[in-house]
Amino acid sequence: MHGILYEDNFVNFLIVTVILGGAAAWMTGRARALTWRPYATLLLYLVILAAAVRFIHFAPLEGTLLSVHYYLVDFAVVLIIGFLGYRHTRMKQMTSRYAWLFKPVGPLAWKNND
Repeated sequence: MHGILYEDNFVNFLIVTVILGGAAAWMTGRARALTWRPYATLLLYLVILAAAVRFIHFAPLEGTLLSVHYYLVDFAVVLIIGFLGYRHTRMKQMTSRYAWLFKPVGPLAWKNND
């Protein structure tokens, strides 16, 4: 049975795309932020990561490799998680390295010390 988010099985989607792909996306976002790279470089790496997630659905799980719809779903998931990892790491960097200038405002944002 095909769904909007998954091809055959929701558990496969959850394990491969959300957990494995999400963990890789978080670490990719974290690595890009730790090296002070811009968002554009992260986007390039996440495009490649989404293709790898699609391949994992294809090879062992017998999913469709060249499905634009499911590639875009995988890309959306890794994009969201990757940007969350990037932003969280950048918030920690800004508030720890420039503590006299910034203070944290939640897990993803910072503001000027006033």
